[in-house]
Amino acid sequence: MSSLPPTSPATQRSPDGVVIGAGVIGCALAWRLAQRGLHIQVVDPGPPGGEATAASAGILAPQIEAHEAGPLLTLQLASRERYPTFVAELADATGIDVGYRRSGALLIAGPAEAPVLEQRAAWQRARGLGFERLSPADGRAHEPALGEYAAALRFADEAQVEPQRLVRALERAARAAGAEFVHGRALRVLHQAGAVSGLVLNDGSGERVVATPRVVVAAGSWSSLIEGALLPPPAVYPVRGQIVEIETHTRLRHVIFGPGGYLVPRPDGRVLLGSTEERAGYQKEVTVAGVTAILQMAQRIVPALAGATLLRTWSGLRPCTDDRLPFLGPTSIAGLHLATGHFRNGVLLCPITADALTASLLGEPSPVDLAPFSNARLLTPRAAGAHSAA
Repeated sequence: MSSLPPTSPATQRSPDGVVIGAGVIGCALAWRLAQRGLHIQVVDPGPPGGEATAASAGILAPQIEAHEAGPLLTLQLASRERYPTFVAELADATGIDVGYRRSGALLIAGPAEAPVLEQRAAWQRARGLGFERLSPADGRAHEPALGEYAAALRFADEAQVEPQRLVRALERAARAAGAEFVHGRALRVLHQAGAVSGLVLNDGSGERVVATPRVVVAAGSWSSLIEGALLPPPAVYPVRGQIVEIETHTRLRHVIFGPGGYLVPRPDGRVLLGSTEERAGYQKEVTVAGVTAILQMAQRIVPALAGATLLRTWSGLRPCTDDRLPFLGPTSIAGLHLATGHFRNGVLLCPITADALTASLLGEPSPVDLAPFSNARLLTPRAAGAHSAA
C-alpha cells in the first residue's frame, strides 16, 4: 500500500489526481486510488452515474458478448472473475447490496442464426470456456416460458448487477476513502514539457485551472470533446441504446440473449428489455420505432410477455470506438491516462479497469496487458483508415 496520508478536501491542496467522469468507471477508479492514499477529485457536470451507467442493464456476460477470442475477451473474463470479491468489499464498505447475481445466461438462435451460434461454441470450446448446449426441450427445462428456437447455449458463469445501486455504492466508498466529487465540466487537459500540469474546468461560474500531475479521462461518450485528451473526434463517439422495463408474473431465471436483443430478469418481477444501437449523436430521445422493435423482440423470445405491464422506457449513450476496444492506460503525455470507450461493457469492465489503471498510475505491474488498448492505435494506418470512414 502507498504510504501517502489521506487528505481532507478542506486542506485545499492541489489534488494528486483528477478523474474526469463519475460513472462506474470513474467512481471505481477514484475509490481504488483513494484507498492507496491519493487525494483524488472526480469531476463531472452531472450526478454520479447519471449517463451511461444509469441507462445500463447491468449484464456481466463476456462469453455471450464476445464474438471472438482476443484481448477484449481476456479483459472481460478477468473482470467477471473479480466481481464476487469486488461487490463483497463494496458491501462491507457501504452496506449496499448492489444486486449481484450469478444468474447464468442463455443464448438462443433461430434457424438463420444457428450457424453463428455453432461458430461461437467452436471457438469457446477451443479456448476452454465452459458452456452447455441445450436442445429446445432442455432449454424449456431451464426456462419454461421460452418460445420456439432452433438451438441454444447456456453459460452458467454469466451474471448481472443493478448499475444504479453499484454506482451509489462506489460513490459512497470513494467519498469514505477520501475522494472529492466536484461539479463541473472538464474543458482541457493542460500539458507542459510532455507531462500533465493541470485541467481547465468550468464549474458554472466560469473557467478555472486545477493543478494536478495526473488526469484520467473516463468521460464516456464525451471523452473526445475534451481538448488535450489525445482522443481526437471521433475516437470515442456515442451510440444510443434504448431500454424498456416491464413487470410480469412470468418468472425468468437467466439473462436471455436472442435474435435482436436481450431480457434481464430481476428478482422482484421486473424485466429489462434491450437494446437498440443507433448513431444518433448526443440525442437521448426514446423513439416509437425503438420501443416497438424491443417489445416485438421480447415477445418472440418469450411470448407470455405480451401480457406484461409496461413500467418505463429510457435511453443512454454508449461510448463506442471503431474497433470496439476501450482506450485504457497511459499515453505519450506523462500523467495522462485513459479509461474510456467501453461501449457495451462499462459495468462489466469496472473492476478490472479500476485495478489496472490504479496499477498503471502508481507505476506498478498491471494485472492485464494494456498494450492492445493504447490510444497509440489511433496512429496506425489500419486505425486511421477505419477512423476516417466512420
